[in-house]
Amino acid sequence: MDTMVPTLKVYGPETVALCGIWPVVQCVYDRLLYIGVVVGITGEHSMQTLADTPSKLHPNQACTLRVMRLTKPALMPYHPLVSDERDLQGEIFAKMSDTDIARPAGVPYFGLGDLLTLPQNFGNIFLGETFSSYISVHNDSTTICKDIVLKVDLQTSSQRLMLSGSESRPLMELPPDYSIDDVIHHEVKELGTHILVCAVSYTTSQGEKNAFRKFFKFQVLKPLDVKTKFYNAESDEVYLEAQIQNITPQPIYMEHVSLDPSTQYCAKELNNLDGKECPDLVFGKVNYLNPMDTRQYLYCLSPKQEGTQESKILKGVTNIGKLDIVWKTNMGERGRLQTSQLQRVAPGYGDIRVTVESVPDTVQLEVTFNIVCRITNCCERTMDLTLVLQNNSSSGLVWCGISGRQLGKLPQNEHMDLNLTLIATIPGLHTISGLRLTDNFLKRTYEHDELSQVFVYNDCNQ
Repeated sequence: MDTMVPTLKVYGPETVALCGIWPVVQCVYDRLLYIGVVVGITGEHSMQTLADTPSKLHPNQACTLRVMRLTKPALMPYHPLVSDERDLQGEIFAKMSDTDIARPAGVPYFGLGDLLTLPQNFGNIFLGETFSSYISVHNDSTTICKDIVLKVDLQTSSQRLMLSGSESRPLMELPPDYSIDDVIHHEVKELGTHILVCAVSYTTSQGEKNAFRKFFKFQVLKPLDVKTKFYNAESDEVYLEAQIQNITPQPIYMEHVSLDPSTQYCAKELNNLDGKECPDLVFGKVNYLNPMDTRQYLYCLSPKQEGTQESKILKGVTNIGKLDIVWKTNMGERGRLQTSQLQRVAPGYGDIRVTVESVPDTVQLEVTFNIVCRITNCCERTMDLTLVLQNNSSSGLVWCGISGRQLGKLPQNEHMDLNLTLIATIPGLHTISGLRLTDNFLKRTYEHDELSQVFVYNDCNQ
C-alpha cells in the first residue's frame, strides 16, 4: 500500500445531473480534473497540485484512474442582512439582499434558497446508507491499450468485499482519449475505517504489462444511538421501550421503525393513535428528528400459545427480536439500520410461580369476593404441595377458607388453578398477600406476597 492514503472528495452523475450539465461531463470527463469544485482527491496533495497534467500524476502509466463519489447536492443557504431603512447602511443592505441569487422567491427572510449547491467536501457516510461511486479509467497516452481490467474492492476492519471486476472480461482495446467507466453501490454495514481499493491492469501497444492500485480511505460514522429497556409483566408479556437518538448533524425523517420479534413472541406496536394500526403516529404528522433529539417507541410482546404451554421454555428465552429502522435525509437519501438480537434478563420465578388469573378491580366493604390463582411448577421434579393462608389484620383483606389443605402432586412444567375467597374489612386500596406453599418432599415453604391489588369501597346506600 502506498504511503499516501487519499480521501475521496469527488462528485458524480447524481450531483451534476441536477445542475443540467452531466452530458457535458460525459463528453469532457478527462478535463474535469482541473475543476477543483467538481472533482478532487485529497490526501497529501492539495487542490493546487491536482491542477497538474495527468501525466504528472502517473508519469509511468498510460492510463489514469479517477474516482468520484455519487452524492446529492444541498439547498443553498441564505443569510439576509436586516437593517432599519433609516440607517445609513439600510439602502445598501436592501440592494444586496435584492441581488443575492440565494434569496428565495416569495420568502425574503427564509434561511434556504431555491438553488442547489454542490458539496464542497467529501461529506459524511453513516452506517446503513448506500455508498455509491463512479470510477473511470482513461487512456491518456497516444497509443492503444489492451486487455484492460478494473477491479474494485472495499476493505473493512473484518472483511474484504469485491464490488466490481470479479466476473467481467478484460476490455480488448482502449483507444487514446477513451475511458471505461463503472458505477458501484454498496450498503455500508460496518462502522470504522473503510478503504476503497481500485486496481487497474493493462497491456501497452508494445506488449508491456502494467498495473497499479489506488487506495481511498474514509470513515463510516454512527447515525443513531439506540437504547432499550424491558419491562416484564406477570402475564408473561414483555414491554419494550426503544429510545432512538439522532446523532447526525442534520435532521432526519423517520420513515419506518418496527420490531421483528423472535419465534416465541408476537409483537404489537403501541405508537399509533388510539392503539390502532393506522398511519397516524403519536409523534405527529411531521415525523422527523432534529440533531441530538430522542424519541421513545413502545412495543408489547406476547408469548405465542405453544410457548405458554411450556413455561420452562419461556423462562429461558432471552432473545426478544430485532429493531428495523429506516430513515431519510433532508435530500431524500435513504438509510437503514437493523439492530442485533435484543436480549433481556429472563425473570427468575424460582421453583414455584404463582400468578393471579382473575381478580375484581373493586370490591364492596365486608363482602366476600373470589380470585383465581395459577400455581406452576417451574423446577425439574414433581412437587407435593400444601396450601397455607396467613391473615394479617392490618392488611384490610382476610382469607376465607381452609388453610393447610393438601393440593396433591404437581408434575414439572404443569400448573393448577385454585379458586380462593377473601373478604374486605377496611376501605381503600389493598394488596393481596399471605399465600404460602409448602413442598412436602423437601419441607420447604415458598412465600408469595403482593399477588395483586383491589380497591375496597364503602357503599353508603346499603
